[in-house]
Amino acid sequence: MTDHYAVIGNPIAHSKSPLIHTEFAKQTGQAMAYEAILAPLDDFAGTVQALIKQGYKGVNVTVPFKFAAYDMADQRSERAMAAGAANTLSFTVDGILADNTDGAGLVRDIQVNKQCEFAGKRVLLIGAGGAAEGVLQPILAAKPSLLVITNRSLDKAQAMLSKVATTSTKLQAVPLAELGEGAFDIVINATSAGLSGSALAIPDSIFAPNCLAYDMMYGRETPFMQQAKRCGAEVADGLGMLLEQAAEAFAIWRGVRPNTQALLKQLSL
Repeated sequence: MTDHYAVIGNPIAHSKSPLIHTEFAKQTGQAMAYEAILAPLDDFAGTVQALIKQGYKGVNVTVPFKFAAYDMADQRSERAMAAGAANTLSFTVDGILADNTDGAGLVRDIQVNKQCEFAGKRVLLIGAGGAAEGVLQPILAAKPSLLVITNRSLDKAQAMLSKVATTSTKLQAVPLAELGEGAFDIVINATSAGLSGSALAIPDSIFAPNCLAYDMMYGRETPFMQQAKRCGAEVADGLGMLLEQAAEAFAIWRGVRPNTQALLKQLSL
């Protein structure tokens, strides 16, 4: 019997998640099907409930529904509670279980696949939405020396930092318009600006020599990546993060963690 899963978002046509999970299922011998589903912006919950009635076992959740996914869950993992957002839902006899694998996927991609350690580094996180919330705690657990969160709305960045318990990392929240002259070793774009091809109002000076500029979007070279490349930064998109968070979600659902390396090479070609 084939178990059914999906990724829900809006937009969703660009998603590589169905390809990834189909490959993971082949690799691990799991009988499952996985598809992409476009949910109306005003009815994410209705879309999920319809899938539950159809017998689906779980879904991944992407822009802009990660907060809504968290809100509708009956139970939440520690990772989801730390983020206040969810990207993985499991449908069980105990109800809807929410988890967040984004942060684990990001940190694993940067530290293992990109071989760039967070420890002792100056890190800039751009954005304060669901994607940024999901990666905050795992980044802090990797012990950077400084983490600055910048966002158009300062109160959202401050709200993120207000949830942080004791950490050895120096923390700052800065409005995007006041980013100033500080340089960073790792710059992460957690906004969805790349989906629309919009440029971010960030100064070139934020990219330190040998900086890693990482856009959580994937599938195209975004204006953020183009700017970083002009400034001499090493540039990466979020494909590796997508693979690593997907592997984590797959392990939650199926109890086995797939190998990501071969697929990462294949999709990067």
